[in-house]
Amino acid sequence: MIYIKLFMIFFKVGLFAVGGGVAAIPLMQESVVETGMIRQQDFIDMIAVSQSTPGPIGINIATYVGYRAGGVGGSLAATVGMAAPSVIIILLIAGFVKDFNSHTSIRRVMYALRPTALGLIATAAWFIFNVSVVSFNSMDSPGWFDWRRLLIFAVLAVWYYFKKTHPIIFIGAGAVLGVILL
Repeated sequence: MIYIKLFMIFFKVGLFAVGGGVAAIPLMQESVVETGMIRQQDFIDMIAVSQSTPGPIGINIATYVGYRAGGVGGSLAATVGMAAPSVIIILLIAGFVKDFNSHTSIRRVMYALRPTALGLIATAAWFIFNVSVVSFNSMDSPGWFDWRRLLIFAVLAVWYYFKKTHPIIFIGAGAVLGVILL
């Protein structure tokens, strides 16, 4: 049954997604794209939409994938599956540890997880960069940088580095530059 499958896929993603929703993107991609549940292009579009809508990106993607695969019930199953591991782990920790930060072993585990989270986030960033700036699907220049996409990326990266503008401005600017240049 599709609801159980969606729940189990996103339960696994939620359980092993150390570092948040962005860090979960590679695992989600492997779980839903490579199994044929969602096409690669649809997944890329989901990332873009999930980044620009309110709420955690992991939950947004889970909800959208669930809806595409199984309607409203699939959306509910995927969302609950994604959130359940975090809720269970927090309840267990809260039940056994009164003062979370005072325990040296817990602090050590959290510090040890930071490089893992960084690696997952870097993998997600590289994946998004490749599908956004490199034209793998373009017939005219397969595997090469699309200069227009690279220009949009460079302009917005330099702008952010020097001005620290609110992300909503970048979403709007990216949309306008995309309409003009692409």
